Amino acid sequence: MILPRNLEALLRRAPLPDAKHGVADIQCQTVRVAMRDGVRLATDLYLPPQLPAPVVVMRTPYLRDREDGGAVGALIAFARRGYAVVAQDCRGTGGSEPDSWDYYMYESEDGVDCVQWITQQPWYGGFIGSFGGSYVGQTQWCMAQHPAMSTIVPSVSGLGFGSSTAHLYMFINSYAKVIGKGAEKVTVAYQDMERHFEQETLAGGYFNEPLQPQLSQRLYERYPELKMIPPARQPRWLWERYCSLSSAQRAQFVKEALGTEAVTSSDVESLSAIFGQRISHDAHTIPHADPPQLCKLIQAPPLMITGWYDWCLGDAFATWNTFRREAKPEVAARARIIIGPHAHNMPGYREGSDKHPDLLRVPGIWTHFGLISAWYDAVRQQRAQEWPTVLYYLMGANEWRAARDWPVPGARQRAFYLSDCGMLSEQKPTGGTAPDRYRYDPRNPTPTVGGSIVSFLYTPGSVDVSAVQKRLDVLVYTTLPLEKDLDVVGPLTMVLYASSSARDTDFVARLSDVGPDGRAIQIQSGILRARYRNAEGDPELLVPGQVYRFEIDLWATANRFKAGHRLRVDISSADFPHFDRNSNLGGEAGAPVVAEQCVYHDRTHASHLLVQVLEAYGSRPVNTF
Repeated sequence: MILPRNLEALLRRAPLPDAKHGVADIQCQTVRVAMRDGVRLATDLYLPPQLPAPVVVMRTPYLRDREDGGAVGALIAFARRGYAVVAQDCRGTGGSEPDSWDYYMYESEDGVDCVQWITQQPWYGGFIGSFGGSYVGQTQWCMAQHPAMSTIVPSVSGLGFGSSTAHLYMFINSYAKVIGKGAEKVTVAYQDMERHFEQETLAGGYFNEPLQPQLSQRLYERYPELKMIPPARQPRWLWERYCSLSSAQRAQFVKEALGTEAVTSSDVESLSAIFGQRISHDAHTIPHADPPQLCKLIQAPPLMITGWYDWCLGDAFATWNTFRREAKPEVAARARIIIGPHAHNMPGYREGSDKHPDLLRVPGIWTHFGLISAWYDAVRQQRAQEWPTVLYYLMGANEWRAARDWPVPGARQRAFYLSDCGMLSEQKPTGGTAPDRYRYDPRNPTPTVGGSIVSFLYTPGSVDVSAVQKRLDVLVYTTLPLEKDLDVVGPLTMVLYASSSARDTDFVARLSDVGPDGRAIQIQSGILRARYRNAEGDPELLVPGQVYRFEIDLWATANRFKAGHRLRVDISSADFPHFDRNSNLGGEAGAPVVAEQCVYHDRTHASHLLVQVLEAYGSRPVNTF
């Protein structure tokens, strides 16, 4: 496979491509672009002297003209390299109308309208690309519904095909109060919001929803036929109706259902109580009842960028796998994905950063500018097929790898079994052993200390979790030191046989890399809310004391466990405040109760971690692929 020149250098932040124009040559102006309903969005244009030109567009709720995040500098940098640049404040944010923000509700229509407006301008040169992460990544998927869109580069973003059985809590709780316009917003700096709301966050987050959703009277008035539908079928029926609505109608639906004046990120996170836990947070960007058909609506090939410690890595892979399988063949064939060592717009993996200082760089437009520019060139010159389908960072080895697909072809599944005395081994249990026990108290939950989170208060990424593993509410299982390097590359699943004294509870599994110095570096973790244990079935409470087989999705990783290191799995029942904490009540009224948890590892209940191990030829270093 032929690679673009200096691809590894681009991945490690190479110097910017040469500029064609000086800063003084760029014409800057602000216009107001009307959407289909007449609402006007503040839009900055940066036009190079040679027009028409290829276009780069960014739609953001984080102020189109922010200086501190580097966005303006990057926009001018693209203009200096010959692109006509469009920067637009999302509806209800920055300089755009109206005076309140309905999170996610209007992006699917506004994105298409923005692209349509671009195609009508005299400076439009036939190519439209985009860039940006998180919410700015979500807006790109929306723009990609327009046939004039040439490519998108959404970072730490997806279509909402992945889902979690527990609610994101920590960051969502504070984010909803400070981003966008509205009378209820608090004037707190973005980076300070979590600390400002820390005590409020730590005092709340108790989960105790009823098993079946309690719909508002206004929803029954809007849809009287709901009364004729069995409660278990109502979430899907409502989701299908919701997906058929216009943006304005969806916003009104949410406000009526939740009794709110404006739609916040917390509101969207709570909508799984109405639509079911399979409908994830990011599914509200472009709500669609049929994920394969949604993939076919995407007209532009994506270059997806995510990180091993991003809080939505699971959705990135779910989006990638579905998109590659279901999108239009000519679009799917040009899709590419890059998985770096970072967290959500922050550094993530830090081990070996003394020798690899690029690990400490904040991922963002300046880190990826050369890479994005090279991708735009490849798309414009019809050379996208020259790029590897998958580029990923192999942690531990601290090197970039390329592969033909994901999961990496040729990887072999291996199982590591929990056993007596805290051992983890590839030897399957053959006898009958007593289960291990711990008590989970929602009022003193196992704390979040890092990992796949987005936070300015907690350190995302590869933190040492050995102190948490000493808590009495955590069970720990560790292998003997490895005799040779072990490259774990691919999906991770914890098959857990467990029982609880509660009718509903949570189980959390975490994989860590234990070095000779005793530090346990978090690699990945996953949570399962027990009522949602049947992935394709209806929610169901537990029978106290009964043993169940739970599958906990730990998403995926690419990590070299070096010779002399050990694999460790720990089991607990909370990751708070990353996720909300289960009250163990199963929806019944009352104060939170302690759950007595049992984890089994005998011959008939062989709890084990499933990993993918890469042998010699699954992938190769980028510079030798």
